[in-house]
Amino acid sequence: MTVIDIGKGDLSARISTAGGLVLGLWWKPSDIPIPLLRPAPGVEADALASGCYPLVPFGNRVRGNAFRFAGRDYRFQPNTAWDPHYLHGEGWQADWSVVESGTNSVELFFVHLAGEGTPYRYAATQRFAIEDGAFVLTLSVTNRGETALPFGLGWHPYFPMTPQTTLLAPARKYWTEVDGWLPGEAVEIPEDVDFRAPRGLPHRWVNNGFEGWSGQARIDWPERGTRLTLSADPLFRHAFVFVSDTGFDPAFQRDYFCFEPMSHLADGHNQAGLGDLAVLQPGEALAGSIRMMPARLP
Repeated sequence: MTVIDIGKGDLSARISTAGGLVLGLWWKPSDIPIPLLRPAPGVEADALASGCYPLVPFGNRVRGNAFRFAGRDYRFQPNTAWDPHYLHGEGWQADWSVVESGTNSVELFFVHLAGEGTPYRYAATQRFAIEDGAFVLTLSVTNRGETALPFGLGWHPYFPMTPQTTLLAPARKYWTEVDGWLPGEAVEIPEDVDFRAPRGLPHRWVNNGFEGWSGQARIDWPERGTRLTLSADPLFRHAFVFVSDTGFDPAFQRDYFCFEPMSHLADGHNQAGLGDLAVLQPGEALAGSIRMMPARLP
């Protein structure tokens, strides 16, 4: 494992090659640094305790760990001890290598060819850069297999949550949740999670996809006088919102929430139109970026 610190101006970030994780992102407009992502408890933190991790070769789950594509049936094996599904691909559990590193950027790389528990063979790169006052994350995946398969990309950021935190993230539809942490159906957005206007996070379990996200989000922390604007490439048409509870995590103290830009819907393999997953032929690649820019609240 290698831990790399990058920074420029008022922004700094800490990156780990174990899982391709962001261990922290801080903005220091004055003497006290303000965390923009949940700081990891230490450099050896795993993905679930990190500030952000990658979703590659796709995010979320596939119903029944199975899908049919181009006349063939494919299956997955679980990759965690606590979820019966193959979850979020391999990137968040992989050992990445450093391609290049500088004072304000780092590029990582890993290849998954073993195919254990998954039909996917691919190479992935991640680039983290601080430029023009923003933290820019770029993720790409290349199909290294012998047949075409549907691919997707995303990130799983953990944002600090204070009592007055609000989220603005316009979307068109909301996906209900059914047993197994799987998507149910697309419906109108319930009022308490309608982030088309700034709104606080509800005091309940939230683990839902938002279809047709605008690609723009804004988080305000009034107690800290700070605003974070998140903008995504058009590839990222969807998002996921997660608010835990003490039933799932007994240590949860409403101190974080997740807003996850994704290129596709959860269980896209079994959705109409593949839920916006991109079919990559052997050798083809998919790539996209998101930007996080802090500012003082008006």
